[in-house]
Amino acid sequence: MSVIPDERRLELSKDEIDRYSRHLILPDVGLQGQERLKGARVLVVGTGGLGAPAALYLAAAGVGTIGLADYDFVEASNLQRQIIHGTKDIDRPKTASAKDRIRDLNPCVRVVTHNVRLSGSNALEILGAYDAVVDGTDNFPARYLINDACVLLGIPDVYGSIFQFEGQAGVFYARQGPCLRCLFPAPPPPGLVPSCGEGGVMGVLPGIIGSIQACETVKLIVGGGDGLIGRICAVDAWSMRFSQMRFDKDPACPVCGAEPEIRELIDYELFCGLKQAEEAPAESITARELKARMDRGEPLQIIDIREPHERSMFAFPQAKAVPFGQLVRRMEEFDPAVDAVFICKIGQRSIYAIRTLREAGYEGRMLNLLDGSNAWARDVDTALHQY
Repeated sequence: MSVIPDERRLELSKDEIDRYSRHLILPDVGLQGQERLKGARVLVVGTGGLGAPAALYLAAAGVGTIGLADYDFVEASNLQRQIIHGTKDIDRPKTASAKDRIRDLNPCVRVVTHNVRLSGSNALEILGAYDAVVDGTDNFPARYLINDACVLLGIPDVYGSIFQFEGQAGVFYARQGPCLRCLFPAPPPPGLVPSCGEGGVMGVLPGIIGSIQACETVKLIVGGGDGLIGRICAVDAWSMRFSQMRFDKDPACPVCGAEPEIRELIDYELFCGLKQAEEAPAESITARELKARMDRGEPLQIIDIREPHERSMFAFPQAKAVPFGQLVRRMEEFDPAVDAVFICKIGQRSIYAIRTLREAGYEGRMLNLLDGSNAWARDVDTALHQY
């Protein structure tokens, strides 16, 4: 069944018939399917690695209205994977760059930009204007926000996620199957899962996952095909293996279950454990201050919580390597009488590391290296590369 009713189908122009001819001769799409695509309104949240290919393929397919929600600007490091942007777009708003590229690809498409950060105060209003949402975000608060808003609005959430060489795609649609919370009732502890900016991502991987998201969205609009509702498609791009996992609707799900507890949007940063870390920030030390203390020979414990592949970029001087996931069980290796300085890439996971150790009962003084190893490469040893 299509998410676009018959009365929302829009007649095609002669130019559009020419443009979409390869769709029109497909018996499972045909004229009716293409008219549904023209009448459809799809919101792509995030115009980065996932949103870039998804938005391009939806535009090429003839989705009549494409919304772009993003508040970020194009950076050079984006261009390794975010193919909707170009070198000339560096420092431009991503929504502006993406809009220009979509209009160049298909001037028949209407593009609506939302240069805002989605939150509990605006998500229902923004998402409520669309028939489906493509989730191209890279953080847990946004994913749970989008899921809950889609459940409350009764529209599908086309999900994707990527990390290093692995990706996942699926469709959360509470009217026909389970939602995100049925599969993941709670997010992982803050800091346990590095972001792509910290852990890296193979540049072509989001192209694979974003294309799957676009394909699933087209099927939802046209109506037909064996979609990913109640399934997660997983891809290991390094070994080029595809697998899938089926999951069922949870009758006790707090948002889509038989007796839902969540009837309005909540504070998702608090739900994901991020606000507590912000409200009680760790004591920090700058890279230059740390270098000065090291030069004076002051007793210090420098704990590098980066993963092995990150440390291969450069080894932090005088540091003890203890990956984040090993901190609590190796806590006895630390001396509470000596200041401990925690190192990660950008100074965010190290805040969560300090919080985790405090909750585990560590009583020594702990310092967070402000802006992480990148600050050391920027302010102390410029021969090293920021990554």
